[in-house]
Amino acid sequence: MSSPRIVFALIAAAASGHAAAANPEAGKATVESVCAACHGITGISAGDTFPNLAGQKAAYLRSALTAYREGTRKAPIMNNMAASLKDEQIA
Repeated sequence: MSSPRIVFALIAAAASGHAAAANPEAGKATVESVCAACHGITGISAGDTFPNLAGQKAAYLRSALTAYREGTRKAPIMNNMAASLKDEQIA
């Protein structure tokens, strides 16, 4: 699987729940409307304001999303975005 497809699958799984992990297409609408606005549809951000997600390890993305959700990692935008995610959506 190419790097952009892996990033899409990880973002879809995080944004749309466990079903998206098995079927990345299930989370496509959420990824396109939420994550892609800042991080790009392929995980490559359009500018320097937001970090690229492409190439990040799955464990790092899970850890970061959990920390944002719990408030132990501070970034107001991501804290708000991750606040409603359930464990199975991050897994």
